[in-house]
Amino acid sequence: MREKNVTRSNETIIRNARVVLADRVIEHGWVACANGIIAGYGEGDTPSADVDAQGDMIMPGLVELHTDHLGMHYVPRPKVHWDPVSAVVSYDGQLAICGITTVLDSLRVWREPGMEEADGQAALLADAIGAARDADILRADHYLHLRCEIPMPDVVADAMELVGRPDVRLMSLMDHTPGQRQFRDEGKMRDYFRGKGSGKTDAQLDVLFKQRIELQKTYAASNMRRIVSLAHSHGIPLASHDDTTEENVVDAIRDKVAVAEFPTTLEAAQGLHKAGIGILMGAPNVVRGGSHSGNIAAADLAREGLLDILSSDYVPSSLLMGALQLPERAPGIELAAAIRTVTKRPAEAVGLTDRGEIAVGKRADLIRVHMAYDVPAVRSVWREGQRVA
Repeated sequence: MREKNVTRSNETIIRNARVVLADRVIEHGWVACANGIIAGYGEGDTPSADVDAQGDMIMPGLVELHTDHLGMHYVPRPKVHWDPVSAVVSYDGQLAICGITTVLDSLRVWREPGMEEADGQAALLADAIGAARDADILRADHYLHLRCEIPMPDVVADAMELVGRPDVRLMSLMDHTPGQRQFRDEGKMRDYFRGKGSGKTDAQLDVLFKQRIELQKTYAASNMRRIVSLAHSHGIPLASHDDTTEENVVDAIRDKVAVAEFPTTLEAAQGLHKAGIGILMGAPNVVRGGSHSGNIAAADLAREGLLDILSSDYVPSSLLMGALQLPERAPGIELAAAIRTVTKRPAEAVGLTDRGEIAVGKRADLIRVHMAYDVPAVRSVWREGQRVA
């Protein structure tokens, strides 16, 4: 049975596929694209086709809202800064072969006294992304996610330099002060710095932690109000970060955040969900079976019906792998629902309603996925109907 039959010129038809729709899976079907959009799909075979998927899955291209991975290409070694446009192109290629066709590049919008090596150089990287986009050398569709560390003295001024760009799609409110949110246990923060290879002694960390606590007392409340106002005035969705307590949830509701990134406790996740705020968790958390920081496991939230969106965070390949593992780790979640966490739901959260599902009239952002040894391999990637990987 065919659900939509089309005959258009300049059309690409993919047949013999397991087609993952937003609400169900067609076990043996086809998808047709024309002029950059989905022109049709259905069950069974087509008389002719350009691509034989050989039983592989065809699903929407993945939509990534939070990835820090660009920094690893720009600073591949301590004190080594790569050419920024080259770094963007390298990073973009890695995203594409992991099935990501739309990405919000997470940029650190703050500078910390005494931590110059951690300056993410957000403006420089935003310009590099724009230059690569203008030169048409990117495979994925790139937008910006401004990560705002609210206790930092210059965060408002730095955010104001970028917030007017048309590619800014998300701003997040973060506070990594010792004793707060993700790092309520200061010992976990020390472990984090050791794991990152900062080279700082305990005495140096004592100084840094004391400084962060003072900065939080001095700037956080004022900066929070100004960043929230800035986002709302530009119509940019807001994300909270590492919500832990009931007070954090109250703040998120007050600030009208759209997405809660990485809540650390079940109680916080329940409060956020009740308020209608989308909950984003890390795909590495799913793949590893738990949080590397000892916080709530993403699969536990999924089993409670409290997981809306997955993010690759620091491992691009984890996005697809984590989504495909969700039905096993949370048996109440079927494949179509799992794939929604990395396609339709993140797209809708930031207003990109033209993509994220295989539906007539949506963008023809598609990926072909083959499974081997329970590992997904992305064999083909189409962006707006054009093969890019």
